[in-house]
Amino acid sequence: MHCILFAGGKSSRMGEDKSLLPFGGFPTLTQFQYDRLCKLFTHVSVSTKTADKFDFDASFILDPEEVAYAPTAGFVSSFRAIEDERIMVLSVDTPFVDDAVFQSLIDADERELDAVVAKTATGSHPLCGIYHRSLLEEFERMLREGDHRLGKLLASRHTKYVEFEDEEVFSNLNHPHEYQQALSRFYEPNK
Repeated sequence: MHCILFAGGKSSRMGEDKSLLPFGGFPTLTQFQYDRLCKLFTHVSVSTKTADKFDFDASFILDPEEVAYAPTAGFVSSFRAIEDERIMVLSVDTPFVDDAVFQSLIDADERELDAVVAKTATGSHPLCGIYHRSLLEEFERMLREGDHRLGKLLASRHTKYVEFEDEEVFSNLNHPHEYQQALSRFYEPNK
């Protein structure tokens, strides 16, 4: 399955582009995520507004320039760029989502579904899941109309939610203090 790393967000709460913050011994969080995902998936691409900001070789899928920062742009661009019937997606700011989570999502996926999304006690995690091509037309409509509510889309389609107990795995780095906490709890499993 093709994995798409969403790294095209605005990062307004962080105050700087979080996709470019150093992490885990890599110059950027994006490079860290890309490297680890390449060990788990045959094909990995980075969905972003511009590839120029990154200083490493990767498969980049560019969002339309005229579109504001929105995950819907990444979904449309991804499905237009690749021919797969389904994609795994992960937000760049969730560095602790592991292979067990991906495997659980894959195991729960079925042909007749539109999406399989991770969920914890605090709610669903729409940028950690599997999306089927059956949603492309709806994503295109949402993009045209400026409607970027993934939760509403998922609630209206055939979505399976996979429950996870560990909230920490889904910690995302939206604010500077969350980034600092992630740096302090990150460890190299091979050391």
